[in-house]
Amino acid sequence: MSEINDWNAAITAEFRANAGIVGGQFAGATLLLLQTTGAKTKETRVNPLVYFGEDDAYYVFASYGGAPAHPDWYFNLRAHPEVTVEVGTETFRAQAIEVTGPERDRIYAAQAARSPQFAEYAKNTTRIIPVIELRRLATAG
Repeated sequence: MSEINDWNAAITAEFRANAGIVGGQFAGATLLLLQTTGAKTKETRVNPLVYFGEDDAYYVFASYGGAPAHPDWYFNLRAHPEVTVEVGTETFRAQAIEVTGPERDRIYAAQAARSPQFAEYAKNTTRIIPVIELRRLATAG
């Protein structure tokens, strides 16, 4: 687990140092940072995730590289759906809402068309990969 945490920390640092731009395997990808509250620990967790943007919506995918189980961040946002999102230099609060049915299928297909590895992730697992909308919360004032 510490390897994953170290990897996330390195990507997060690069993201924040370069206004949301990172290199390596994420070069050219649409990337955001998702801050969740740990389902069990209640500690803040930050995960760099590829997103699909459409209109004012941001969608992330609990693909976990096609692993048989959902990633930890998915369980965190199920337990605590109010999250913080960083995109580029902007930070905002959002509500995480799971998208289901035909709308989920449409969004996942659009992401797979844009990034073919997402089609591979779906082929490599028997689970339905969750699609999560990060809906911006209104700010006070």
